[in-house]
Amino acid sequence: MTLTEQLIRYVRAKPIDEADLRAAALYVLDAIANAVAGRASGPGRIMADWAAQAGRDAGREAFFLGGIIHSLETDDLHRASVVHPGCAVVPVIVALGRRNGMAGRALLTATLRGFEACCRVGMAVGPAHYRIWHNTATCGPYGSAMAAADLLGLDDGKAMHALGNAGTQSAGLWQFLDTGAMSKHLHAGRAAEAGLVAAELAARGFTGAPAILEGAKGFFAGACPDARPEALLANPDDPWQLRQTSIKPWPSCRHTHPLVDAALEAHAALRGRSIAAVTVTTYPAALAVCDRPRPESEYEAKFSLYHCAAAALGDGEVGFGSFDEEARRRLAGLSDKVTVRVGEPFASNYPKAWGTRVEIQTADGGLVAAERLVCKGDPEMPLDAAQMVAKAGHLMAFGGLEDKAARTLIDGILAMADDGPLPKIDES
Repeated sequence: MTLTEQLIRYVRAKPIDEADLRAAALYVLDAIANAVAGRASGPGRIMADWAAQAGRDAGREAFFLGGIIHSLETDDLHRASVVHPGCAVVPVIVALGRRNGMAGRALLTATLRGFEACCRVGMAVGPAHYRIWHNTATCGPYGSAMAAADLLGLDDGKAMHALGNAGTQSAGLWQFLDTGAMSKHLHAGRAAEAGLVAAELAARGFTGAPAILEGAKGFFAGACPDARPEALLANPDDPWQLRQTSIKPWPSCRHTHPLVDAALEAHAALRGRSIAAVTVTTYPAALAVCDRPRPESEYEAKFSLYHCAAAALGDGEVGFGSFDEEARRRLAGLSDKVTVRVGEPFASNYPKAWGTRVEIQTADGGLVAAERLVCKGDPEMPLDAAQMVAKAGHLMAFGGLEDKAARTLIDGILAMADDGPLPKIDES
């Protein structure tokens, strides 16, 4: 069997219990709440305007939802694969669930399987892939195809063709970071759309490459110089990858979160003392993606270790208002005092754990330090159900949804674990 065939069989044979389904409902909630909030972002408004003109089949709906889920940098993140699985998988659940009137448990089962597929492919691509390629864009299509194949009732053979044609659409380059272009949201939307369309075609007999992963001209050969194919099916008795996916408490790049978590602790310990200098020690990928000493836009600020450190240390909180022009101007002086370097144990721990240490020299000669080997929202320090519901409510309020409507939507999504229907979701 090819690796794709083995992955499909593994995913479909993995047992699912009640706790898995309830966890999946919370991750669906997080993704949909991000979609509601994402409508209020600049990229979200552009995509909504496009969607209103273009019309909606299931593929376009998945594309639109994927893009707006990923537009505020508050959606989930799987550390070991560096994939945001929710923006690739949940749009398929919504688009097909709405069109086909599917029940909650079937949708949540497909969610678990979709997360598993894209995260396992992501764990196999190797670290060199991430230097050029955006893993959500390249690995996400495998997850959306797996979820769609499940919901469309494809047998293993047709599911293989779906993943084969999803994988051949893998694309998404980091070049957008140089200018803060909006491409990242396009990546998420295309990841969702590619797998759904590939599965719909497979249902009609449209074939894909069986060895799309390991073939001589396949994904690993073309885009993964140090691929680790053995990681695809490693540790089969591990919990579902969905349950090993981090939930973001702060609206910035996930690489900034260990820093934010540690800096918030340090802020409390400073007790108002003046800051002379700040040293941040982290892992190479964080510096590669977030080395922006003077961000010139809101989006760049969300990818700046310097600005995020200044926001957490200066304000004692990091929220949607922490990255706008006024905040960047107000915090620029403190940001200039931040130095970032790579060091241990954080470099060696990555990507299994994402950690950071913050050291603050105070103007009176004191030293305040805090570090995180993992941080709030990680599987080791998870948000509980109440905290995830509270986050969803905050996101929905940011997106303009009234309290009563938000509560109804939240309750409806959580009821999917009891086989309730997909609640009505209005993306207008």
